[in-house]
Amino acid sequence: KLSINAFDYNCHLDLIKLLRQEGELVKLRRARQKMSELFPLTEEIWLDWLKDEIKMASESSEREKVYELFERAVRDYICPEIWLEYAQYSIGGIGQEGGIEKVRSIFERALTAVGLHVTKGTALWEAYREFENAILETAQPAPGSVPSPEQQQVLCSQLEKIHTLFRRQLGIPLLDMEASYAEYEEWSEEPIPETTIKNYKKALQQLEKCKPYEEALLGAETPKLAEYQAYIDFEMKAGDPARIQLIYERALAENCLVPDLWARYNQYLDRQLKVKELVLSAHDRAVRNCPWTVGLWIRYLLAMERHRVDHSIISEMFEKALNAGFIQATDYVEIWQAYLDYLRRRVDFTQDSSKELEELRSAFARAVEYLKQEVEERFSESGDPSCTIMQNWARVEARLCNNMQKARELWDNIMTKGNAKYANMWLEYYNLERAHGDTQHCRKALHRAVQCTSDYPEHVCEVLLTLERIEGTLEDWDAAVQKTENRLARVNEQRAKAAEKEAALAKQEEEKAEQRKQARAEKKASKKAKKARIGDKRKADDEDEGEWGQEEELPSKRHRGEGDSVLPEEDMEVETGLFGRSAPAKPDGPANPKERASTSRKDIPKVFHDSSKDKVTVFVSNLAYTMAEPEAKLRELFGSCGEVAEIRPVFSNKGTFRGYCYVQFKEEESALQALGLDRTAVEGRPMFVSPCVDKNKNPDFKVFRYSTTLEKHKLFISGLPFSCTKEELEEVCKAHGNVKDIRLVTNRAGKPKGLAYVEYENEAQASQAVLKMDGLTVKDHVIKVMISNPPIRKLPEAGRASTFPAPRQVYGARGKGRTQLSMMPRALQRQSNPVAKAENGMVQNSPATSSEPPAEPKKMSNADFAKMLLKK
Repeated sequence: KLSINAFDYNCHLDLIKLLRQEGELVKLRRARQKMSELFPLTEEIWLDWLKDEIKMASESSEREKVYELFERAVRDYICPEIWLEYAQYSIGGIGQEGGIEKVRSIFERALTAVGLHVTKGTALWEAYREFENAILETAQPAPGSVPSPEQQQVLCSQLEKIHTLFRRQLGIPLLDMEASYAEYEEWSEEPIPETTIKNYKKALQQLEKCKPYEEALLGAETPKLAEYQAYIDFEMKAGDPARIQLIYERALAENCLVPDLWARYNQYLDRQLKVKELVLSAHDRAVRNCPWTVGLWIRYLLAMERHRVDHSIISEMFEKALNAGFIQATDYVEIWQAYLDYLRRRVDFTQDSSKELEELRSAFARAVEYLKQEVEERFSESGDPSCTIMQNWARVEARLCNNMQKARELWDNIMTKGNAKYANMWLEYYNLERAHGDTQHCRKALHRAVQCTSDYPEHVCEVLLTLERIEGTLEDWDAAVQKTENRLARVNEQRAKAAEKEAALAKQEEEKAEQRKQARAEKKASKKAKKARIGDKRKADDEDEGEWGQEEELPSKRHRGEGDSVLPEEDMEVETGLFGRSAPAKPDGPANPKERASTSRKDIPKVFHDSSKDKVTVFVSNLAYTMAEPEAKLRELFGSCGEVAEIRPVFSNKGTFRGYCYVQFKEEESALQALGLDRTAVEGRPMFVSPCVDKNKNPDFKVFRYSTTLEKHKLFISGLPFSCTKEELEEVCKAHGNVKDIRLVTNRAGKPKGLAYVEYENEAQASQAVLKMDGLTVKDHVIKVMISNPPIRKLPEAGRASTFPAPRQVYGARGKGRTQLSMMPRALQRQSNPVAKAENGMVQNSPATSSEPPAEPKKMSNADFAKMLLKK
């Protein structure tokens, strides 16, 4: 696996664990070495490695290798345990030349690094004092003997070292300070100095201020980001650089994959401490932990330049950045721009030619080619549509190298990449020519701009006339006036046509709206007339006439989208509990039980929807039409949410279930809890549960469970096999981070579509998963993985929706209702646009190519159909 993907962090851990169990020490050392080259290692990994190496180190040469390993370990993260282990291991080499001084040096470095750690610093101070006390014991004269002056001097010097350690420790806010003070009182033969007591009391006060933050960290759950940020803000106000650095390091040891935390830490080091070793070390660890974050690489390059790092090292670091695997095309533009800025600052432009200048030009050319080849191939976009890198190259050539010929070539290339229609691009080039070129090229650029610009042609026309007014001849002025007048005339003509077309479409829309309004009024009037005739019996001799003369009531033509909750206002009377029109009861019911149930439903009286109960009601849709007893089934399903007051399934005029219903609860909390059952599978279909809202009174109401914007912690996976289950996908994804949720996308019937959304704990894990999973094979299917960023749904153009079929989005995420079908028999349909005869194989004025919208067919009633058939 590692030969395929060397950046698989978890695979490195598994290999190390296996080799350690098997006792393969040589392979184990090699595996750890490879992992440490790619990633900073955690405290646990380093301690295991160090303990294994300490066991094998017997000779002095091997001890030196362990020292080197310790030095690498303390550079990755500031960990008190590693420093303590380092100091204790160094005590074992005290017998070598300079051994005591080396131990003291390591202890002092450890105190500088973690001696201020409130909860773990005390252990280091005590270990240091124990070491010095051991030295003191060896310096004591033999019992009964009188120490020589040299021995007395050594004793006094060693006692002073221990006094100094006590005094230094008591001036720092650490846990169990009181015990350390009592130990000092017991150990010291002299009274404690007043200055030490004063510093001790001051440290105690400071400890009381720190305790709430330490307690918050102790009680918080990982990752503790909010608690650490509060602690950092507290230390920033106090302003002690050492304490600020330490709390940042403590936070990063537990949150090493949070780019923003690294960015804030590096910014503090860059602006406040400005110590080269600290700054560069922090930047290096930042990009090793979060290599996908372009901002960290840019700050690292700037810090290296600021501290005058060798050019070859900076170039090598830039190459590493290009291979880091950024998640956006624009990231590559940014890193190239930062590197080119650095190269430009190295050039001495007072010289006509230099090695640095050639390197800069070569880098510009490589950047353009890299974005064209590598980035476009991967992201299907260059990330630099405005060609900012080529623009900067042209500015460098024109302003700093006095090479307008090269600048013009670059701008010509920029314009051929689709930028010629923008006025601001032409004016940018014009300003460059104005400053460093000549009037002739300025004039030529503006003439081309007038011809090509489509967004703001008036502006470039005005700039051209201004140029000729100041510098042009009469012939130039006349040519410019004629050019601009012709261009603006064409523009105004195009705008007039567009305005006429828009007005015509708006008028058509008004007419359609008026027709729809009239149709609704007629339908409402007919319903009122029908209500008056509900109790009347139909006569036997009117049965044949009624088949054609009475318009049958159809189900609502509008189907439920994601947020559709109730039917239109005109259907509110017939939906909830409306089981069809009342009909005379027949003495003998049908033999089929389903038919009997259907017939019985027709006899149930109409129940009108009470909008005042909307808050305690949910709308349930996408149920199977074949559901036998929907009321009993849903009562059992929703009973867990609270007491159900009423369930009102909606049936068609024939008594068949229409796939949706209303569930009314006793309490509003029960209705809110019921929304959690949305997408629950019922008889093999996902059930949709949404709030009960009248869309006519709330036209903008929409319920959509999932975000439609960029979510950097969530992945969109396509190309999955339809047989892939949620558990199987989770098994693949969890190897790259903590998976919080997985959603397999299905159609209305609950069938998988080969798509899924995977939510990780944070952006870092999602970014790593993209790099490792994109192109992976799952059950012989190559999947495509990207950061979740759904495209914006486009609304239909104004006026178009009334003439041509609307896009799918108009009907909501669940599609077009099945009842939106033409009820006219095909034999009676009239062609609104007769097909013209074909000429030379081409159809003239076909409906698909005609600019005229097709005429709407005349609306006909059942009586009109009957008359037409009788005539035939």
